[in-house]
Amino acid sequence: MPNIRELDPSASPLDYFGSELRRQREAAGLRQGELGSCIFCTGSLIGQVETAHKVPTRDFAERVDAALMTDGAFSRLVGLVLRSQLPTWFQQYAEMEARAEYISTYQCQLVYGLLQTEAYARAVLGVEQADKLDEMVAARMERQRILKRDSPPVVWTVLDEAVLYREIGGKAVMRDQLTHLLGLFGQPWMELQVLPFSAGEHAGMMGSFTLLRFDDDPALHYNESYDSGHMTANPQVIRERSVGYARLQAEALSPRESAALIARVMEERYGQQPGRDARSVA
Repeated sequence: MPNIRELDPSASPLDYFGSELRRQREAAGLRQGELGSCIFCTGSLIGQVETAHKVPTRDFAERVDAALMTDGAFSRLVGLVLRSQLPTWFQQYAEMEARAEYISTYQCQLVYGLLQTEAYARAVLGVEQADKLDEMVAARMERQRILKRDSPPVVWTVLDEAVLYREIGGKAVMRDQLTHLLGLFGQPWMELQVLPFSAGEHAGMMGSFTLLRFDDDPALHYNESYDSGHMTANPQVIRERSVGYARLQAEALSPRESAALIARVMEERYGQQPGRDARSVA
């Protein structure tokens, strides 16, 4: 019989998800192929998830909940599963990011992860994570769910102008990514500024960093290197980086000017989106 493998539910969130899926499916009297037909996938995929060989997506979890009438159990669990696919050194930051009330970030090379399109994220992650790319992209998209909450965190992003010109994934991917950024202007919980090349030397010369603020906990400063991240609540670091961030905001273009620059770069470098007047955001 295919796909028979006993899982230890305590081994990982993925193993727990797989064991629960098998248990609930069998309790419903369904074979893998029968459940697959109910949720529009193959029985093989059901088997791969049940044996922890495949990471489920949120859409998969929601379909399983509907088919097995499990009252959202798998939809609640899948967030933990996807977060467990992030690099170990990044998981703690992702947990704190999800709890933050106010996120302020300066990004000198890439669009901030919470603001990336799926195609842009796939291009970025594919450089180093080709062997588990689908899982990493799903995990990054899962992080963005905090922006869809009833009370999302306030997110203030300063992007270096270089981010707009670094072609990630090709012209079509960049055009869609910049279009996505333009769509964020005017959101009540979102502010986006571009730090222009004309700013010269600035407070972010040492690289990207993020400040997380909470209602009842100390603020955190986060930055990362090639394969590790560093997070601290040291008051002196928070003070220095907060002042540095304020300086970046002051030197950056206004949100309106930033939107105009993004639209101009998109049109001149990547081609204007069909049916969109780039001047409308100026």
